Amino acid sequence: MSAATLTTPLEQETRGLWLGLLGVAIFALTLPMTRLATGAAADPQLSPAFVTFGRAALAGLLSIVYLAVVGGPRPQGRQWAALLFTAAGNVLGFPLLLALGLRHVEAVHAAVITGLLPLATAAAAALAFRQRPAAAFWGCAALGSALVVVYALSHSSSSSGGGAGLRAHWADALLVLAVLAASASYVVGARLTPALGAERVICWVLVVSLPLTLPAAGWTWPTQPVRAAAWGGFVYVALFSMWLGFFAWYRALALGGPVRVSQVQLLQPFLSMLFAVPLLGERLDATTLGFGVAVMATVFIGKRLPVQTGKPA
Repeated sequence: MSAATLTTPLEQETRGLWLGLLGVAIFALTLPMTRLATGAAADPQLSPAFVTFGRAALAGLLSIVYLAVVGGPRPQGRQWAALLFTAAGNVLGFPLLLALGLRHVEAVHAAVITGLLPLATAAAAALAFRQRPAAAFWGCAALGSALVVVYALSHSSSSSGGGAGLRAHWADALLVLAVLAASASYVVGARLTPALGAERVICWVLVVSLPLTLPAAGWTWPTQPVRAAAWGGFVYVALFSMWLGFFAWYRALALGGPVRVSQVQLLQPFLSMLFAVPLLGERLDATTLGFGVAVMATVFIGKRLPVQTGKPA
């Protein structure tokens, strides 16, 4: 009798929650590790372009090996277009916009802005699958967005030395665009999961990106020396953020169920903030923590509101 046969539903759910926490911890480190890889504008290290293309190229080469070993179904017909769309958001859009933004704002700041990602993904799914969330859901989405805007205006102004009026840093707009790119591509990628399998989807997304990411990584290869810590950050986002983190996350969803496991994702912004303090020497102030709690409260409430499902668009 196999070990899987001996596992009770409660044990499977518990294992799923622990794997979900592992996946969230891996993704939470993406912000500080990306900042570590790119450096600040005043002390640049690896270019945002190289971090984006290089991490995807390395993960794509590993994906070829994985797909060759595990086999399984290959994409067919319109699935290739869906893979390309997902790659545009997850492989290019989100990492590049995130890396560019993190050159100019701290990771604890970015954690608040990107904390809206779960709610943005839920909104994108509602539109794509013609779902009808409760009016309160859209209220939570609007409130969460307003909190992010107020935080970006107030915190960017105070961190830049004050001055008259409130003003946002243009990097905040890049972070918002990163959230939109990721949420849209997550929804399209999710449509491929039943046919291809969750782990294979991310691998195929990376493989179809290789004709662009591999030569672009070589073209943007750094010509100036950078610190070993920057290379360490790059290796992390390539192996864990871009690849292994998805394995843990998708397996967690399969074992513990998406409803329960997805709630663990609420911890991600706070973990990003906590990791940024020792790794980057950043300061976690009361304003950032307060806005982070408020944004996550809107996400928590919004994800628990009822949704009526219709036919996919």
